[in-house]
Amino acid sequence: MSDIDDTEESFAEDTLIQAIENQIESEQPPAARAVFNKLTLVGYEREDALHLMALVLAHEIEAMLAADRPFDGAWYEQALRALPQLPGEEEGAE
Repeated sequence: MSDIDDTEESFAEDTLIQAIENQIESEQPPAARAVFNKLTLVGYEREDALHLMALVLAHEIEAMLAADRPFDGAWYEQALRALPQLPGEEEGAE
């Protein structure tokens, strides 16, 4: 059973990474390429930068599905620009 869960999780992550790569390539949203460049410039490996960006996308998709609402592109861009701080991680929170 856990093998199936791991396979599904891996597929979901690969799908999210592919979506991020497509956003960077197409510059849609424009923040995608800018944030990727920023993260790699400050020392993140390509895979790590893509993973962080995929976490933001996953967070928005989960929120969208939970609230049965459309994708919030403005929130998504804002959250991307806040990286490497992830959504829900408040600065200075203890």
